[in-house]
Amino acid sequence: MGMAKEEQTQPENPQERDKVISFQLNVPTVDLQQLKVQPEALALVPIAWALEHNVLPLTLEDNTLTVVTDHPDDLHIIDTLAALTNREIKTVIPMRGNLRDAITSYYATTDQSAQTLMDILAAFQVSTVTDEATGLAEAASEAPIVRAVDWILTQAVNERASDIHIVPEETVLKVRYRIDGVLHDSASLPIAVLSAILTRLKILADMNIAERRRAQDGSFTDHLAGKEIDFRVATIGTNWGESAVLRVLDKSFNLFELEQIGMPPYLKEQYEASLTSPFGMIIISGPTGSGKTTTLYASLLKLDSKERNIMSIEDPIEYKFEEVRQIQVNFTAGINFASGLRACMRMDPDVILVGEIRDAETAGTAVTAALTGHLVLTSLHANDAVGALVRLMDLGVEPFLVTSAVVATASQRLVRRVCPKCAELKEASLSDIATYRQVTGEEQDEFHYGTGCDYCSFTGYRGRIGAFELLPVTDSIRSLITRRAGSSELRAQAQADGMLPMLHHGMSLAKEGITTPGEVARNVFTIG
Repeated sequence: MGMAKEEQTQPENPQERDKVISFQLNVPTVDLQQLKVQPEALALVPIAWALEHNVLPLTLEDNTLTVVTDHPDDLHIIDTLAALTNREIKTVIPMRGNLRDAITSYYATTDQSAQTLMDILAAFQVSTVTDEATGLAEAASEAPIVRAVDWILTQAVNERASDIHIVPEETVLKVRYRIDGVLHDSASLPIAVLSAILTRLKILADMNIAERRRAQDGSFTDHLAGKEIDFRVATIGTNWGESAVLRVLDKSFNLFELEQIGMPPYLKEQYEASLTSPFGMIIISGPTGSGKTTTLYASLLKLDSKERNIMSIEDPIEYKFEEVRQIQVNFTAGINFASGLRACMRMDPDVILVGEIRDAETAGTAVTAALTGHLVLTSLHANDAVGALVRLMDLGVEPFLVTSAVVATASQRLVRRVCPKCAELKEASLSDIATYRQVTGEEQDEFHYGTGCDYCSFTGYRGRIGAFELLPVTDSIRSLITRRAGSSELRAQAQADGMLPMLHHGMSLAKEGITTPGEVARNVFTIG
């Protein structure tokens, strides 16, 4: 009787029924007609098993396999799938369509998609590849290889990748994309095409195709997906063969204002005040890929280029300003950061942007420029805002020059944004609660998490935002620098002067629902 009554209360409309199940089990839904199925997810589950149990593998993120199923509460199926794939299983409920038909369709469609590169390469004769430079060049110029490389590059642009990794393993060649700071597998190719693929990239980047042991660097520009894209190529020999990484630079991207990149109002006000200094040095620090160039460009937008002569020395020029005279580093022509900076100083500049301080010569020249009436904006690889000051001294700049030249240092990291389409306020994990408490001293048991949807490719994240800290060089900081105080003492004084560490800013972003404590902890860290 009870069973019959329960069945009568279930909605007759399958779509409404699925909504009820989704609500009851707290499991997200997915539109079967708008899925983005990852080939690597399908590869983990045989189609026969998927059809037998009515399960569609959807995405693979780290060690978690997301699947579509009508029965998310069937623990036997979930446990069996976890054992079969050796992955943690996350479930979503299908909407709008027949799941069994979708399984058949997506396996067929995605198999074709996964085979796209293989189909392109099918006509390629591996036997044409030799160790001779001429043979390599001929192989790399064959239509299948040219099309395959174009496919890899275009796919990266379409998926918003910041980097492309060409990674040889013992039996396969992996193509991986870094999206929002996280690496994802895209394709697996026969290892036999490695030489031809790498040679094609070297030809495009004007690199030595015969050299496969030494590290090389190059670059090229291409027009893909309606955009002008710069690719910076780096290769190096590894135990399984030569590997390559390509940095993807979209030259058509829109510039961001400081508030758009995540700089909070209290910090933005202080930072903009430092930009009003008529001379001196402002340093943005952080690791590669932390958004330093974006912040430097946002800084230029705050400066009046009509009344001031603004110049830059960059490698590469990532965005072209109409009223900024930009110089590209060119080692072949003898133009590096130091020599380019000296040339800029002879051009009556008011403001000079130095893309990066990499060595003692550039550091010394930049300080000289800052002390001779120029406002210098630059970036430096350092762990935090205090570390930028210490790093400058490590490069040979005397403490008294640092105190005289540096106006302020900022440091930043990028953290992934919770997907706005599927964000939900949920009970926090124990690790997130503990992390938030450790940093802020506050209790917070709920945070916004992305449940996974088509918009974020079921990762729960879409896009990134900056976590910042700013250190104005005050009299108390100058005093410590003069006597070469260590990082810990400088950091303690900076916080006493009011500096809020970027870890705290990151946690405030988590509290606002923009990111999560775990994501902040993964990306924002300091040493010492």
